[in-house]
Amino acid sequence: MSRFLQLHLLTFYPPSNVNRDDTGHPKTATVGGATRLRISSQALKRAWRTSAIFESALAGHMGQRTQRLGEEVLAHLDTQGVEGKKAETIAREIAGVYGKVKAEKDRNPTRTEQLVFISPAERTAALALADRLAAGEKIDPKKEQDTLLHHADSAADIALFGRMLAGAPAFNREAAVQVAHAITTHRVTVEDDYYTAIDDLKQPEEDAGAGFLGEAGFGSGVFYLYLCVNRDLLKKNLGGESETGVAQAALGALMEAAMTVSPSGKQNSFAALARAGYVLAEKGDAQPRTLAGAFARPVGGDDLMAQSIRALAGFRAELARVYGPGVDETCEMALGDAKSATLADLVAFCRA
Repeated sequence: MSRFLQLHLLTFYPPSNVNRDDTGHPKTATVGGATRLRISSQALKRAWRTSAIFESALAGHMGQRTQRLGEEVLAHLDTQGVEGKKAETIAREIAGVYGKVKAEKDRNPTRTEQLVFISPAERTAALALADRLAAGEKIDPKKEQDTLLHHADSAADIALFGRMLAGAPAFNREAAVQVAHAITTHRVTVEDDYYTAIDDLKQPEEDAGAGFLGEAGFGSGVFYLYLCVNRDLLKKNLGGESETGVAQAALGALMEAAMTVSPSGKQNSFAALARAGYVLAEKGDAQPRTLAGAFARPVGGDDLMAQSIRALAGFRAELARVYGPGVDETCEMALGDAKSATLADLVAFCRA
């Protein structure tokens, strides 16, 4: 099995603002002396992980990023009829294994200060320990860390994207997937949309002004996105050969989501529900490499997608000439080329 799976995607987004900065404008980056639109890897991973694609393909194998595990333990104990103060104490003790618990006088005393990525198996273990404590067993939850936290299990999203536990670093998981920030292949200008909202109940004899005035930034372009998957690490994170089927499902879901799922920012205003126009999937054991260098000089012309594909192919060919091919197998899709692969082909390639 080839160790690395690399994905290169070119996706056109119409005027939109799917990923905003702290001022509400689209995120940007300066590349090759030119301003580019940017979509952060965090926004992309969040959109994929919470998509219907992941939910369907990985049902029962999805973790939860939350501060509220203690509240789940508390609710569970409440259904068992455990007295309120005792239940809260148990919930705080168990939550404290996963992260620093909020102060006892806080309005949410069983929540952790940080978001914690928890697998289904770890959640089940937490509820089971809560039952034992409620039954009167003398247990120190902190000494049950090896029971409550796992180095590997079948949580596919944790295996793909990793996790960091500040309070229990031994149980951190290195992400099997590296995701770059997507950037436009060409220079862009962020534009402003000045808009108004009218008060439907305003009477004709009143002033003609709007009830609200606003301004929102937007931009459009062809984005290059690069992902690299360490398939050996993915299987290790999932517990080895016994979870090969989950690993295959995770890779297929990742491919489909990357091609079809857009971040949710301002979608009600712009409906920028994009699909990849070009995809190159590669497998091999050589050191992975991004092809972002193809766009160090911004592309131009009337057909930005075609120019982007051409630049990417040329840069890839030059890397192969200098460094060797670097990959063993490829699968390629380009809209408009009836002979190229389909979504189903690319998903099958990633799963194989």
